[in-house]
Amino acid sequence: MKLYIGNKNYSTWSLRPWILLAKLNISFDEVQLSLDTPQFYTALASVTPTQKVPCLIDGDITVWDSLAICEYINDTYLSGKAWPADPQDKANARSLAAEMHSGFPALRSEAPMNIRATRSLTLSEAAQQDLKRIEAIFAEQMTRFADQGGWLFGQYSIADAMFAPVVMRLKTYQLSFGEMAQQYVNHVLSCPALQQWIDAALEETEIVAADEAGEPC
Repeated sequence: MKLYIGNKNYSTWSLRPWILLAKLNISFDEVQLSLDTPQFYTALASVTPTQKVPCLIDGDITVWDSLAICEYINDTYLSGKAWPADPQDKANARSLAAEMHSGFPALRSEAPMNIRATRSLTLSEAAQQDLKRIEAIFAEQMTRFADQGGWLFGQYSIADAMFAPVVMRLKTYQLSFGEMAQQYVNHVLSCPALQQWIDAALEETEIVAADEAGEPC
């Protein structure tokens, strides 16, 4: 099984399936490509119709889009265990994952993931509203599940994988939450699998200018 990804410093969509595979100890081969280069598109031309990352190749099966890849991994390798077992919790987890997948456009645009950097920026009202919604999600889930494993639904799930890049954005731009929500942020940052990704990102030197937002601190 091969997972095609972009630069670890910048590629939020790549991080999502990568962290799910790494956290849940599923063996895979990583193929990393440099974003924003001609070689990137050339390499993907015969791999995925979108010529984007992430893309998973598993035998004769090709899966693109981060959430679709996570669902495939869950179905094929985890017997459904990457979602909560309780029907209501599963519905909530799917809803949160989908909300993250398609929502928060202002925050995504104004505060791109940039793991190597420590920056300050002024967020628009729309981005601040995105941030308030994320804080509310984290706080609500920790109220229920903080003592049941520390993840959004107690045990690690696809919902956690989908929100991992948000946590990295909070760190880069020095954005803090209230106590309950920050408890989740700290828990994510302590994850050994995420630390592996961070360590690799810190070794990278390539610059994607479009993702260099904010002022250095």
